[in-house]
Amino acid sequence: MELFFCPLFSGSSGNALFVQYGNTRLLIDAGKPGRQIEDALRLIGVSAESLSAVLITHEHSDHIHGAGILARKYRLPVYATAETWKAMEGKLGKIPPGVRHEFFVGQEFCLGELGVSPFSIPHDAADPVGYRLWGGPVSIATATDLGHFSRDVFDRIRGSDLVLLESNHDPDLLRANPHYSQALKSRILGSKGHLSNEACSEALLHLIAAGTRNVILGHLSGENNNPALARRVSVSALEREGIRPDADVRLKVALRDEVGEVFTLSHL
Repeated sequence: MELFFCPLFSGSSGNALFVQYGNTRLLIDAGKPGRQIEDALRLIGVSAESLSAVLITHEHSDHIHGAGILARKYRLPVYATAETWKAMEGKLGKIPPGVRHEFFVGQEFCLGELGVSPFSIPHDAADPVGYRLWGGPVSIATATDLGHFSRDVFDRIRGSDLVLLESNHDPDLLRANPHYSQALKSRILGSKGHLSNEACSEALLHLIAAGTRNVILGHLSGENNNPALARRVSVSALEREGIRPDADVRLKVALRDEVGEVFTLSHL
């Protein structure tokens, strides 16, 4: 079977990622209004009522905005850590009985035909996680909202066939942004904030050396970054090492408000 992955939305204004293997269809986060997520799924030929579950990374609104309405409308199971559930109280609205599910970080579990491995990420949330998902021998990983690319995160996702990796901001654009307070700038630049384009490009080199051949740059800032800039920084890093983008490695950028490309991954 083939594993399908599509970034429906990825950015500081909302995040929702789609994964399918066999008859199992998951969302990682639901950070846009429910109607927008339904419409985005429809564009790739998927009905929201066919979803198996939603995996939540953390409680910030750009990751959970539509989770409550989807859970109520479709009785869709929602999975998060106990600490994340506590932090989401009052944000999702009433959750139907039997829909709320908890897991422990580092403990692998199965959802239908997909294997799920949650791992801790360095971000300023209650108990934030990234995910590595297996469909047979193929795996994909999502690693956004990273203050830094830690050794533990690398160890958890190394060897993934596809990685969605945060390329959030350009530090110079961020520091010069007149709309951001100094406290917000410090938060984003801190060790539990967000990964810069340059930090992303360095992490990318390690992942490629470990075998990853499909990379999506994600969670771009709307004010402190743009897709062309994020891609250019990563392309420059790859070319310095003699790696040919889109030949040796497939490199794409997930957009904030447009449904991205559907990736199809398989092992012969």
